[in-house]
Amino acid sequence: MNYFIVFMAVILVVYGIVLTATVVSGDGEDGNSSVSKYDVVVEAPRGEIFDRNGATIVSNRQGNSIEFNAAVFPSKQADRNRIIAALIELCESQNEEWIDNLPVIYDENGNVVFEEERATDIKNLKHKNMLNLNSYATAENCLDALIDMYSLEDYDRVTARKIASVCYEMWRTGYSVTTPYTFARDVSGVTISIIKEKSEFFRGVDAQVDTYREFTDGTIAPHIIGVTGIISSEEYDRNQKELSEDIANNNYTENEIELLEMNAYSLTDYVGKFGIEGAMEDYLRGSKGIRTLTIDEEGNMTSDYSVVPEQGNSVILTIDSGLQRVAQNSLEKRILELTSTSESELDAAGAVVVVDVDTGEILASASYPSYNLSEYFDKYNELVKADGSPLINRVLQSTYEPGSTMKLSTAISGLESGSLKQDDLFYCESVFQYYDVTFSCLDSHGNINVVKAIEESCNVFFYNVSNLVGIDIMNDYSKKLGLGQKTGVELSESSGILAGRTYRESIGSTWQMGDTIQAGIGQSDNLFTIIQLANYGATIANGGTRYRCHYVRSIMNADHSKVIFSAEPEILEETGISPQTLDIIKQGMLAVTTTGSCKSAFANITERVGAKTGTTQVKRIVDGKTVKGNNGLNVSFAPFDEPEIAIAVIIESVDSGTATATVAADIYEYYFSTKNQISSSQQTNQLLR
Repeated sequence: MNYFIVFMAVILVVYGIVLTATVVSGDGEDGNSSVSKYDVVVEAPRGEIFDRNGATIVSNRQGNSIEFNAAVFPSKQADRNRIIAALIELCESQNEEWIDNLPVIYDENGNVVFEEERATDIKNLKHKNMLNLNSYATAENCLDALIDMYSLEDYDRVTARKIASVCYEMWRTGYSVTTPYTFARDVSGVTISIIKEKSEFFRGVDAQVDTYREFTDGTIAPHIIGVTGIISSEEYDRNQKELSEDIANNNYTENEIELLEMNAYSLTDYVGKFGIEGAMEDYLRGSKGIRTLTIDEEGNMTSDYSVVPEQGNSVILTIDSGLQRVAQNSLEKRILELTSTSESELDAAGAVVVVDVDTGEILASASYPSYNLSEYFDKYNELVKADGSPLINRVLQSTYEPGSTMKLSTAISGLESGSLKQDDLFYCESVFQYYDVTFSCLDSHGNINVVKAIEESCNVFFYNVSNLVGIDIMNDYSKKLGLGQKTGVELSESSGILAGRTYRESIGSTWQMGDTIQAGIGQSDNLFTIIQLANYGATIANGGTRYRCHYVRSIMNADHSKVIFSAEPEILEETGISPQTLDIIKQGMLAVTTTGSCKSAFANITERVGAKTGTTQVKRIVDGKTVKGNNGLNVSFAPFDEPEIAIAVIIESVDSGTATATVAADIYEYYFSTKNQISSSQQTNQLLR
């Protein structure tokens, strides 16, 4: 962003900005006049977020905030307390929320306690620079100290605690003439009009027009989009440290340093907390402006921008919101259908992800149970405790035994290493004897080759292949295909586990010979994310090129006149797997959908599909007893002859891999039916690159 620093540095030179209060004196008609001026840093609107077709996902709207202007707000604590108490009463009577961040609260029994998970804030409250209390001081001790500090003895303790919360937050955020304090955000026009009507009492209480995040539909990809929230103490300290190191390690000019410090995070800033809002924070965050407040000798105040704040950049996602909605709805519908007939006592959940096989772009990414981003903060405590853990992004964070979907990689390792030929037959009589251990298959398949073994998902066939190839060569190909490795997305993701000697040694254990047999059919220690399995399917589909997966397609400036960043397909690995081997694998996957277990699910799809299912048993402790269930997985791609997209689906606890196929089928049906249609946002799409 050096070009931006230089640009802003020029502005700073031109305007000669000084972020301090100044007094300008001169001769008026009476020969004696003075004017006070204050430069106030103003936040900029965040950039907006769009889908790949230009449909708005996150935008900004204007709303009112209530601020304390230190140039006019009373300096006497008693006067402040009266105004703050009246404002709190007004807001609560109007059902308005005011900013209450004090980590000392009243619990449901009326006891003064520390708020949970606020250890850093509690430590800062007790710090010698604030209350100067011992580390073992109780919440009651802290409230007593606050009441004494802010002269709140004449108020009841509940009201005193509320006033103290505001006073403490004013101190914590550095309230001054150059740093106004925001008492409440996004309040109604009715509340603002009441304050203005009583402006003589509410001295120094101003209304400001701010921007607020708004979701077009808060249920669309909430795990991917994320939210913004007030910066935490840890985030603030980390950013201050990074700023100091940046200035120390670079030869910035004084004006450039002034610019960096002006745009540094304050304790009142809102930041992206997770998802795209967090990952793209540096792009979405705008450039702060300067508003100069002028107060004449009669106390009249005017304000004007000396530097206009600049809105953050627009982030264009790879997500197709229409496809995303279909993926979410189909996943939820199928899980509810399966749950209604399942006897499992485990919570049903699932995930689905759609990847462009030639770019690594993620077209849809859904996790169930889900939630509405618009209600995230209001219902956070409820969401944390909800069945199925809706806050978990199962596409990126959860790992699963791959089950029989692993057999594709096992077959590839056998064919590429020469241990297996296309026409080799293994005899399956439902059991495989390995020394003194007996491994089973779900059926007796007789003599079976690799294509038929993929279609029938014959365990015995792959036990034999695993035994011939060995875990080291098997893992060489699994790694090439991205299993047990992060896919490279912009968001936090699990790496998973690739079963083998390396992992066993990392946990102080030993790899046994029989473990290889189990690993070859997706058991043992193998644990992969659903996005890994989708990219695994995409790599097989496109001829052996593994791309970095990504959610961000491009970044443009606020008015879309300039491209800041455009994502190009990034190759992570050219696997070198031969076309002949991949063709054999694909033929087996085609058989799954044309004559095998997924035939009925894909019967109405206009394009041929290749797929592989997997089913694994899970055990969990529920109410002190062991409860079993089945995870169903499905990896697929289409069109078969010229693949475009790959899909991976997981449904936890309630059924088999075959049962998940309808989710992929719904996605393919929508994708191919709308592929050549011109979307209603085409004109906008011309701007989004």
